[in-house]
Amino acid sequence: MKSERTSLPEPIPHRSDPLLFSIVLALVGLGLVMVYSSSAVLAQQKMGDSRYFLVRDLVWVLLGLVGMAVTMRIDYSLYRRLAYPILGVATLLLSAVLVVGSRVNGARRWFHLGPLSFQPAELAKVALIVFLAHILAKKADKVRSFLLGFLPPLLVCGLFSGLLLKQPDLGTAMIVGGTTITMLFVAGTRFSFLAIAGLGALPIVYNTIVGTPWRLRRILAFLDPWQFRDTFGYQMAASLIAVGSGGLSGQGLGDSRQKLLFLPEAHTDYILAIIGEELGFIGVGCVIALYVLLILRGCLIAARARDAFGMYLAIGITAMFGLQATFNIGVVLGALPTKGLTLPLLSFGGSTLVIDLCAIGMLLNISRREPAPIEKRSKGRSWKRLLPIRKNRRRALPRLSGARA
Repeated sequence: MKSERTSLPEPIPHRSDPLLFSIVLALVGLGLVMVYSSSAVLAQQKMGDSRYFLVRDLVWVLLGLVGMAVTMRIDYSLYRRLAYPILGVATLLLSAVLVVGSRVNGARRWFHLGPLSFQPAELAKVALIVFLAHILAKKADKVRSFLLGFLPPLLVCGLFSGLLLKQPDLGTAMIVGGTTITMLFVAGTRFSFLAIAGLGALPIVYNTIVGTPWRLRRILAFLDPWQFRDTFGYQMAASLIAVGSGGLSGQGLGDSRQKLLFLPEAHTDYILAIIGEELGFIGVGCVIALYVLLILRGCLIAARARDAFGMYLAIGITAMFGLQATFNIGVVLGALPTKGLTLPLLSFGGSTLVIDLCAIGMLLNISRREPAPIEKRSKGRSWKRLLPIRKNRRRALPRLSGARA
């Protein structure tokens, strides 16, 4: 008796997406240069070695590249079988950091083991993406059901967001929520469900901001940084001064003034401000262009994935990078309130950089296992594969996931 399952075309082995690989190397390479430029003065004053942060960032980059090389060669379908164990480990780590994590600037977000530190929230983001990709591919025919398709992912997202807010880490909680909504949207969830989730989150966000004085001060600083430039609006004002003084072509590499201990977190959250000051509008524009290309390439890989799980996994990873880059750039340019998020792949990051590069490796593996080489697919049509999922959910997904006809 013939199987009722629809067979997928055998993937044609080919190398990982060269453009995505080049974009990542460009961001990481620029990050190394700018981490040294933005941190040399601070490192010399505090550590007695101007290369202190550069050396550590280089070590994390090498570890991240090794991790990327490993995940790039692991068939992404393995993560589907490990979705629940990975989710469980991430949940335990997020819970444990609230009890035994190190407190830095009033927040418990890190485990410290001697000179090393680890932020479990970064692993949690990837774990949630893997789980959502699995559950959305598995319940393809139930995604438009509130109880069976929409509520389970929302509850897991709510659990992670709640644990993150307890640290507190509102920025990462927003990344988690935004990534979840993006994946549900692509899966074909009803707009009414997404609207309900958004409206339900508004009181929580409002109480989180209004109920915390320092978050409220950030909103006030965002509304008028110059009025509060000598107090809680200082960081945003210094960032705007750095970007504005760079002009079109910048002051020159290494010639920033704000990095001379004027701008806090110059090598982490506000590294783009130093890029703007030293390399000008051209430098900032190139960085933004690289992130736009990364997002577009990620979407293209998702559209050409061999199955639904690969598509959702690629969309989730791409959304994670896109949202975090957008938030960071918005904060540096004064378009969003301060959130404490680094610029992915570019800021001094530690374990964050390693996990980000491992996630890129997963995306590159999906690109290696496309049904046909990128160069031989018809141009301008593959991305439209994401659209029928919303328009005709029941007919599109069985072909992608191999579900019963």
